[in-house]
Formats: sequence, C-alpha cells, structure tokens
Amino acid sequence: MLKTIQHFLSLIRFSHTVFALPFALLAALMAWRRRGEEGIRYDSPWEFFSQPLPPGEGHYVSYDHYLSVDLPNGWGFNLESPFTIWHTPQVWRFQEILAILLCMIFARSAAMGFNRLVDAKIDAANPRTAQRHIPAGVLSRQQVGLFVMGSALAFIASTLLFLPNWLPLALSGPVLAWLCGYSYAKRFTSLAHFWLGLALALSPVAAWIALRGEQVIASPADLLPPIVLGLAVFAWVAGFDMIYACQDADFDRSAGLRSVPARLGVAGALRLAAGCHAVAVLCLAALPLVYPALGAVYWSGVAAVAALLVYEHRLVRPDDLDRVNLAFFNVNAVISLGLLAVSCVDLWW
Repeated sequence: MLKTIQHFLSLIRFSHTVFALPFALLAALMAWRRRGEEGIRYDSPWEFFSQPLPPGEGHYVSYDHYLSVDLPNGWGFNLESPFTIWHTPQVWRFQEILAILLCMIFARSAAMGFNRLVDAKIDAANPRTAQRHIPAGVLSRQQVGLFVMGSALAFIASTLLFLPNWLPLALSGPVLAWLCGYSYAKRFTSLAHFWLGLALALSPVAAWIALRGEQVIASPADLLPPIVLGLAVFAWVAGFDMIYACQDADFDRSAGLRSVPARLGVAGALRLAAGCHAVAVLCLAALPLVYPALGAVYWSGVAAVAALLVYEHRLVRPDDLDRVNLAFFNVNAVISLGLLAVSCVDLWW
C-alpha cells in the first residue's frame, strides 16, 4: 500500500506543487491582510453603543490616558481626537488554510494524473519519458483513471469548505476543465506553454476569490492585485516550461507535436523564455502599485527573483541542455518559496 502511494506521488510529481502553491498562499496572505484593514467604523460613541454587539461577545471599559473599549476579536474604542470606534474582523481561519491546501493538492493531482493518462502513448514513444509509470507498467490505466476521478471529486468537495462563499464550488468545474485541457494543447497549438502558464496563474486568483467572494461580486476591481500576481505567474511558468520543452524539440517535430522549441528551435525558444521572464519580473514590480501594503522587503524579493532568473538562463544554452532539470526545479522552487517568505515577512512584520 505504501509503495503504491509512493508511485502515485511520483506520478504526479508531488514535489512540483511548490510551483503554484506558494502563489496561492501569497494571494491568501494578501487577502487576509486586506480583510484586516477593513472593518466597521463608528463616528460617535452613541452610534456604537446603540448597535448590538456580535453574538457571544461583550465589552469592558478601562480608564487610562484615554477611554478604551476592548473586545476579544479586535474591537477598539479611542476617545482621543478625532473620536473613532473600530472593529477589525478575524483575519484568517484555519478552515480557509485547510481548504486552500486541499484544493491546490487535489486540483493539481487530477490534472497531472489526467496528463499522464492522455500522454501514455506519447510518453512510451519518447526515450526521455518511456520509463514513466504507465508506459513502464508500474501503474495501470485503470488505476490512474480512478486516481484522477477521485482527485477531481475531492477537489470539488474541498471547495465546500469555503461556504457560504459559493463561487469556488461554482467555478470548480471550469477550472478543472482548463487544467485538464492542457494535456491536449500540444496536439493543436504551439502556445501550450502559455496554456500551462494560465493554468498555474489561476491559483492566486482562485485563492483571492475563495476568500473575498462577496467583495469581488460587489466590486470586480477588487481582483486587480491577484490578477497582476497571476500575470507574473503566467509569464514565469510559460518561460520555464519552454526551457523544459527544449529537451524534446526533436521528438516533438518527429511526432507532429507542437511546441515553441519545435517551431522556433532551441535558441529561439530560449530567447522567448527570457522575454517571458522579463515580463514576469515587471509584473512582480507592478504589484505594489495595486497593493500598496507591500514594501521594501518585498522589493528585495523581486530583485532576488530577477537575479535567479538570469542565473537560470545562464544554466541552459542551445548547445548544452544538461542542466535543464537544475534550472527547471531547483531554481524555480527557490523563486516561488523565497518570494512567499519575503512577502510574508513584509505583510506581517
């Protein structure tokens, strides 16, 4: 049983979850920070005391250099001039963290399992991928098919944790369709890398909608911060997927598959990937313009991302693809996890 679980984890490259998950968590941190900045404000004590307190809550009055009313979940009352009474809502909930983690894991598992199922014949014909689980007989098509169905149902069920916000449940079907649709993209378009980029770019946007559905419905402009972050993820993922696809440029041409390296050649694909990564850095630099809470620590993270992307492109040359895997996994894992870490410090210092 344990061996089978290990096979499924390696089938879906579970370690590659570090590419999209940190950006979903970053969007969640941004949404929680914004929730904390929002609250109920009263301009007079009479307005405050005329309203019923939240269920199960009370208040107490203490006298110091000013009069204050303190409540367990963040209410405050300040009699200094100008007079203000405010309430800061509960910023985050454990249920939301659990829901984001489950949705990310199960959605990615369904998409990766579906990709391995759909590409089984192609993987068997490609020497680089011939030892993957289905071509090698480690897992059967039936096993992988059941795994995909179970992961998809678990993803949909996980969106119920966001209720009463119904948007995650309503959007779960279209999101799964887009994620799984990527598996067919190389059969008809060289833009498959951008399809994958958009698939991962959905993670910060979806996390934001899951946490701020009511605000998004009331004001669609509320989505601007995760969209800018999503554009950075879109360009970043499309770029590193082109680099990774350079390994299969010759095979893709012979098999009639479409990819940027097969169409433009390895040198052309690497140039386009560099352009995508430049766009990604610009989008990350633009994020504080629409989300001003990000400051100096975040800017240091953007500078580090830019340096790492330059290093990634120095690792791979048209005549030397031996270090593609180092560039693909190691560097990009540091980028995603590192940006999440510095942003967390910046937002919650």
